[in-house]
Amino acid sequence: MIEALSEMPLLSPFIEFGFMRRALAGCLALSLGATPIGVFLMLRRMSLAGDAMSHAILPGAAVGYLLAGLSLPAMTIGGLVAGLAVAVMAGGVARNTVIREDTSLATFYLLSLSAGVLIISLRGSSVDLLHVLFGSVLALDDATLLLLAGFTSLSVVALAIGLRLFVLESCDPAFLARISRLAPLAHYGFLTLLVINLVAGFHALGTLMAVGIMILPAAAARLWVCSIGPLLLLAVFTALLGSTSGLLLSYYINVPAGPAIVLTLGALYLLSLAIGPLAPLASRWRTSWHFER
Repeated sequence: MIEALSEMPLLSPFIEFGFMRRALAGCLALSLGATPIGVFLMLRRMSLAGDAMSHAILPGAAVGYLLAGLSLPAMTIGGLVAGLAVAVMAGGVARNTVIREDTSLATFYLLSLSAGVLIISLRGSSVDLLHVLFGSVLALDDATLLLLAGFTSLSVVALAIGLRLFVLESCDPAFLARISRLAPLAHYGFLTLLVINLVAGFHALGTLMAVGIMILPAAAARLWVCSIGPLLLLAVFTALLGSTSGLLLSYYINVPAGPAIVLTLGALYLLSLAIGPLAPLASRWRTSWHFER
């Protein structure tokens, strides 16, 4: 396998440099764990809520940074606590008041983002702030990779066990609430998986970029297939392709890896929007073909 890759000059950075291999492994973990969560966010029509939740972890990570610097355990625990707290509060407000869930998440998003930036500014520099906001996928170490692998494993197992619940809760939560007592578990369980994967993405891509590997592959895949199984598989494949291409792009033209990955995923989405079977242009052609003999 390695010999085959070494014969492909385009992929030589992954052979020659350990930091590129670690970055690729981190992107593989995020593609397997975070991208399926993005598919369910899309089905729930909560794609923008994912962006809001990505900032919800910022105050906790900032407090961890304030107490221990760029410490992996401190920032991870802080991000998890803050993200889960916001998820529970936003879900509680949406379920018990007239405020809708998107509005509730938006309010907590604004509070979290401003609080996190303020906390980091109390001690850190602009470089530290950029590190937290945009990540450093090319600087992943073994401890961070193990953390990403653990979160990904937990996410994949949870999705495999509760797939039907998550699908039904995404498509028709009212029906699930009528037929099962597990509706709250599915709702809060999904939000927990969302927070876990956003914390994982935060360590690699930062709070601003982490949601990109969730939503963009899911949106691109939706323009090609309808069924949930193929949708999940194609979204993961798209995330892997975009991540690999983005890392190579960042290496060869010397640009930041995180934005390069997200822009590459965005390019795949635009391509799907142009030529995908379920894209607007192809749908228009298909409608005209339907009436031809």
